[in-house]
Amino acid sequence: MLISLFFTTMQITLNHSIPVDQRLIVALDLPSVEEARALVENLGESCQFYKIGLELFMAGGYFEFIDWLKAREKRVFVDLKFFDVPETVARAIRRLNGRGITFATVHGNDAMMRAAGSASEDLGVLAVTVLTSIDRGDLDDLGFNCDVEQLVISRARRAVENGCVGVVASGLEAEQLRSALGRKVIIVTPGIRPVENRDDQKRVVTVEKAFTSGADYIVVGRPIRDADQPAVMAAGIQEQIANAVER
Repeated sequence: MLISLFFTTMQITLNHSIPVDQRLIVALDLPSVEEARALVENLGESCQFYKIGLELFMAGGYFEFIDWLKAREKRVFVDLKFFDVPETVARAIRRLNGRGITFATVHGNDAMMRAAGSASEDLGVLAVTVLTSIDRGDLDDLGFNCDVEQLVISRARRAVENGCVGVVASGLEAEQLRSALGRKVIIVTPGIRPVENRDDQKRVVTVEKAFTSGADYIVVGRPIRDADQPAVMAAGIQEQIANAVER
């Protein structure tokens, strides 16, 4: 409970004082740690916050890479979307404590979220609401009798009630989340497409739309990773962020 109270206080401050250059989280979706390091070095001081997920986890050297990022004073978001029996989720979160990690994700029911929130000591647990690659048709296929917005808000409410500091949610639902929960929740928004979208992401928004709708952070992967000049693309996104949050 003490950690939940700590992060409740922390998130209110974060929502008003996040440094502009730390609102961009770059997804390091790459097949090897060597390629991930090369991209971080290419981006230099233009990016301060990185998300590392399943692909790099499977590559080996995951924790060593976290240490490498921290040695360079980068913030780290561990996106492994923990989904397992609550005790296993809690034990996994405990393995992340003490490493200087900012966020980690859980993708499950109330018991899983509660286990993750209770086990966290110095990191914030984010609950995944609905993946940005999923739309209403996919929910119908999965047997959910509701629309995407209803499910996102329902899961966000339960996330806050169960000790999560925030949620991962599309920019299409960010405004509704802010209306429903105010500043009780940190909103991290993936599915950002500053250029034309031609991939598997279905619920996407621009940088400006994400922040004007209420996002605190955005996650950008492929548009930076696949750019001819990643550092130039990242700098352009940072400029868009600055323009959006200063309005």
